[in-house]
Amino acid sequence: MSTVTFRIFRGDRNGGELKDYTIEVQEGMVVLDAIHQIQAEQAPDLACRWNCKAGKCGSCGAEVNGKPTLMCMTRLDTIDTSKPVTVRPMKTFPVIRDLATDVKWNYEANKKIKPFTPAPNTDWIMFQEDVDRVQEFRKCIECFLCQNVCHVLREHDEKTGFIGPRLLVRTASLEMHPLDVENRLDMLKNEGGIGYCNITKCCTEVCPEHIHITDNAIIPLKERVVDEYYDPILGFFRRLFGSKKQAQTPSSGQAADD
Repeated sequence: MSTVTFRIFRGDRNGGELKDYTIEVQEGMVVLDAIHQIQAEQAPDLACRWNCKAGKCGSCGAEVNGKPTLMCMTRLDTIDTSKPVTVRPMKTFPVIRDLATDVKWNYEANKKIKPFTPAPNTDWIMFQEDVDRVQEFRKCIECFLCQNVCHVLREHDEKTGFIGPRLLVRTASLEMHPLDVENRLDMLKNEGGIGYCNITKCCTEVCPEHIHITDNAIIPLKERVVDEYYDPILGFFRRLFGSKKQAQTPSSGQAADD
């Protein structure tokens, strides 16, 4: 056994401080194990959100030595324990208490996204390659680490005109669905604020499910918005004949009727 000092934020939305806790650790422990041990032995009132301890519920997001991560997936043998290990709550969201943050804004912002909308009389036939394209986005566990690390939300607190990478992923899963006919480009351009993203890929780097957020979701959505609103030739024909999805809707219904 060895001893490790953890420097943990204690406080609420009105303020707080970092407090040191020194414990004995064993081989194979993760940061969440250490937090539970501190709760059991020294600070029973330490607030921490967790559920599965298997990296699938997304509940235990925090900042360990300044990096947004899941505490249950951060092994102590992967970080430098020769000096105090700092554990803070996610910076982007208001602190409820200690390591627990209020993430309800994400669910409010999610209401801006129009739901899955198939064409009337859809026959529900899909090709595997179309399914594979959006399957990656379904792996999201809503830990909101990508939202926490995004500089638009983290540094500029732009929560009124930007929905963040997590919700851009959800929009991509709908926009790229082979049977969806809804058009969400106006939302992306305006209240979704996709133009704020400057594709630094920090969201991709912290994703515990290794979703290629920037390359496979955000950039394709940006391209669609540019084609719709800023390409003079495509914009002319889309205004004349309607968007691609709108143009597909009658034919999809007709094919199903036939």
